[in-house]
Formats: sequence, structure tokens, C-alpha cells
Amino acid sequence: MAHDHPHHDHPHHDEHDHHDHAPGHTHAPKDFGRAFLFGIILNSSFVVAEAVYGILGNSLALLADAGHNLSDVLGLLLAWGASTLVKRIPSKRFTYGLRSTSILAALINAVLLLVVTGGIAWEAVLRFRHPSDVEGMTVIVVAAFGVAINLGTALLFMAGRKGDLNVRGAFTHMAADAAISLGVVIAGFVIIYTGWHWLDPAVSLIISILIVIGTWGLLRDSVNLALHAVPEGIDSDKVRAYLTSVEGVSEVHDLHIWAMSTTETALTVHLVMPAGYPSDAFRSTVVDTLHERFKIAHSTIQIEINDSPHPCKLAPAEVV
Repeated sequence: MAHDHPHHDHPHHDEHDHHDHAPGHTHAPKDFGRAFLFGIILNSSFVVAEAVYGILGNSLALLADAGHNLSDVLGLLLAWGASTLVKRIPSKRFTYGLRSTSILAALINAVLLLVVTGGIAWEAVLRFRHPSDVEGMTVIVVAAFGVAINLGTALLFMAGRKGDLNVRGAFTHMAADAAISLGVVIAGFVIIYTGWHWLDPAVSLIISILIVIGTWGLLRDSVNLALHAVPEGIDSDKVRAYLTSVEGVSEVHDLHIWAMSTTETALTVHLVMPAGYPSDAFRSTVVDTLHERFKIAHSTIQIEINDSPHPCKLAPAEVV
């Protein structure tokens, strides 16, 4: 429900704070709890199988993929937990609720994946010095199961990959895992027919490089959101241009746009309107437009009349 809070700091200063949520916006993102649960169960089972057969088959590629899948399971757990916490209502201590936990989960997931990948890459380099025999058929069979499991899990998150960074991360990881497992299957056939056992650490090193490439975007986006950068897909210049063009607005300053979570964007801004605050209909129109054009669902607008004895201290661009 839309709501606003008038605020007067001075009896002669017509200044209001208007806080609103765009209509039709649901705070809780689409529930992917079942997808996370199935993904965690499937991948946990496969991690155990892959690790066991990786040891039995003396395959570093399988062990590398098992380590990667284990990090994905932990990532899914983090994302699932965050998707639950973002639904918590605000409290006196956490006035935005726990929405930012989804950003934290995405960041931890990316860092965890890079750390695990670094360990795998280091082991692959060491294995090049001392290559050992690899059971090619074991590699093929286990990795083939991995293709099916990872592809199936990726499909569970396909619908929500564009609207939530955590769901996108889950989809990207599972799709990449399917491709990587397919690469391991091919490597297994090559090892059987050529006896090139050095191919096993080579494949694990390639897997590591692909993981780093695929994870870099998730790390970059999650760091940006954690630092309150303007979310991808929103042009702050266009937002400012729209607000400046609104009838009655002579100046726009102290504009801030940031992510409250991986699915929700917030905005605060000061609008200078010499004629004063027009009406709640004006506020509603501006908020609705911000939501429809820019997907900004949580807007707080402060109206100022630019009364010279009481200038806004936040008007200069360099002041935050």
C-alpha cells in the first residue's frame, strides 16, 4: 500500500519527505525454495559419488568437478537462506528487514567458488609434474551423470535468472557445470583411446579457467551491489532527466539509487519545487513512473521550495 510521511523542519520551509512503494510490487521475490531444495539434494548426492569415483579412478578432473559442485551446493544453501531472509519484516534494528542478505550471499558464493577453483588449479599444475594413470571409463560414466543432474538443476532456475542475482548465479553455475561435465566425458574417451593421462590435469585446469571466467561477472555484480552502486539496467542520467522534466521541478539533487536486495531497487532524491508540494497525486504519479520506466520500487522523495534562508546542505554534488 502506498504511503507518505510529510515532514516539516521549519514553520516557513515547505519541505516534505514522501516515501512510497510502487503499486503491484511484491517485496518477496518469487519463491524458488523447491528449486533450491531439489538442486541441493541432487548435487549433494552427486558430489559424494563424484568424489568417491574420482579417488577410485585416480581422476583429478572428477575431483576438480566434485570440488566445484560442492561449492555450488554451499552456494545454493547460501542463496536459499538469503531468499528466505529477504522476506523477514523490518525491525527496529534492521529497518529494511534483511533484504541485503541476498547480496551478501551472492558475494560469498562468488568468493567461495574462486577459492575452491584456485585450489583445484594448483593441484592440476602439480599433477602435470607427476602424471598418473586414469580410469577413463569411470570418468566417462560419472561425468555423464553429472551432465544430466546439472542440466536438470539449471532448468529449475531458468525462469528466474533475469530477475534475481542469486537465481541467476544458481542457473549460471548449473549450466556451466553441465558443459564442464560434458568436457570431462569427452576427455575420458580421449584418455581411453590415446592413453594421454596428462589430459586429466589439463581438463581440470581448463575447468578452473572456465569457472573463473563464469564467476567473474557474478563477483563484479555482487561487489557493486554491496557498495550501493546503481544496479545494472538502470541509467541514473535518464532517471535524473525524467525527474528534472517533471512539471514544477526546477532542480534535482541528492539523487541516490541502490539495491536493497538482489531483486529490489531503492531511490532517494530531493526535488526543488518553488511553488511548493502540489499534491499526493503528484507524488503518486512520479513514483509510478519510476517503477514503470526504471523498475525502481522503493522511492523516497523530498520536496523543497529553495527558501534562501534555509538552503539544503546536501545540494552540492560532492556532498553525500
